[in-house]
Amino acid sequence: MSLRHPLRSLLPLALALSAVPALAQQQPAPPAQATPPAAPVQAPPAASPPAPADADDADAQDDGQAAPPAQAPGKRGAKAAKDDSDSKVPIDEIRRYVAVYNAVKQAYVEPVDDAKLMHSAIRGLLFDLDPHSVYFDKADAENFDEQSRGNYDGIGVELQRQPDGTLRVISPIDDTPAARAGIKAGDLITAIDGKPFKVDEGDSSGPLRGAPGTKVVLTLVREGRDKPFDVTVARETIRVASVKSRMLEPGYGYLRVSAFQADTAADFESQLRKLKEQSGGKLRGLVLDLRSNPGGLLTSAVQIADDLLERGKIVSTRGRIAISDAEFSATPGDLLDGASLVVLVDAGSASASEVLAGALRDNGRGRVVGSRTFGKGSVQTVLPLDNGDSVKLTTARYYTPSGKSIQALGIVPDVTLRAPKADKSERPSYTEAALPGHLHGDEEGLPGSNAGEVLEGDGPIASALAELKKPGAIKAAQAAKAPAPATKR
Repeated sequence: MSLRHPLRSLLPLALALSAVPALAQQQPAPPAQATPPAAPVQAPPAASPPAPADADDADAQDDGQAAPPAQAPGKRGAKAAKDDSDSKVPIDEIRRYVAVYNAVKQAYVEPVDDAKLMHSAIRGLLFDLDPHSVYFDKADAENFDEQSRGNYDGIGVELQRQPDGTLRVISPIDDTPAARAGIKAGDLITAIDGKPFKVDEGDSSGPLRGAPGTKVVLTLVREGRDKPFDVTVARETIRVASVKSRMLEPGYGYLRVSAFQADTAADFESQLRKLKEQSGGKLRGLVLDLRSNPGGLLTSAVQIADDLLERGKIVSTRGRIAISDAEFSATPGDLLDGASLVVLVDAGSASASEVLAGALRDNGRGRVVGSRTFGKGSVQTVLPLDNGDSVKLTTARYYTPSGKSIQALGIVPDVTLRAPKADKSERPSYTEAALPGHLHGDEEGLPGSNAGEVLEGDGPIASALAELKKPGAIKAAQAAKAPAPATKR
């Protein structure tokens, strides 16, 4: 089905990244210094702070005028004071940074390039924010764009960098070298080709990329294994088919979405049409498999939700600035024609997967079966820089139609499935809440919030089908959750 409305035409967030001009000022070296490696940088004088950046000027325009310095306390005064505080350059901290910068330039045991120092400083700005905000070099930025298009050279795995530089596997992508080599969600990559990671090296996944046919050795730490072990993976050109489908039995279809890429919604619509044709024009029910789907483009998940909903809110996002706030609602037209729906999820279902599962469940469209999802309820925006590098910055949080944040909590299934493990103590704590430095969730810490499991194989599919065929199961879900009121956008 072609697009029925321009849900995909999201405008990118425009955030102004302004440098402090005073940092580029130079002054002569002190007389006592002998042949300094570089002239020190002059800190900006405390008496004359720079004017606010353009992004902060927008806040003043929203208020109608800039707040006068001596405004009396009150709602307007508090808002203006906050805007003024956000827009001010922290002069004392910048002076302290300049002092450290000069000390490194003049006294470090070996000469350090200016560009390298500034690059490290920029990475440091993002390092302690949250696990998903990161600085991309030009090559890394290009690789990130390639992944969203579903065509790149590598091993096919979704990763999350840890504060110590190691890489946590969110999920291997279906039918890729990583999946065929037995890499599992929750594995921790501690070294690549025998080389351990460094805390300050930025994006440490770069060595996983390479020419097709070449091999890379990964050192893995896995829950339940006493010692780290090595896995050799052959790189290849990853062409991710993010949507696959098949008939489970007459009248009941299965549709697997492994990632949300630029063309995923169109592929979903095409595969769903094929299933309906194979079933004589109409399905009795559908299992939508989102297990170990790490997410991707929000717009693709929103479009698929719209394909399956007649009405109701799909998702909203809220951030600190107005342009980060958005709300998406369904338009009339259900491609399943009201057929029963079960959504299959697990601990590797993250981000956009959780948005889709939450939208379908909160609107009473279907039941969620599986394990508690990962709990990544934040929105990242890629901000391109003038030198080809990019900043991936967390700018908002997701909220399901019921108004709940899934951050560090995830989607709790209506029917819980367990992985076939003899010892429950071997289950890894595999959630957003387990990531160091994660954003705090509104309902974080509730009992069972770290109980998500990775569900592999065909067993969960059979369980989802059985749930789909239960008499009255879907009607019970619809009765328990009234549809959210439609809001056209």
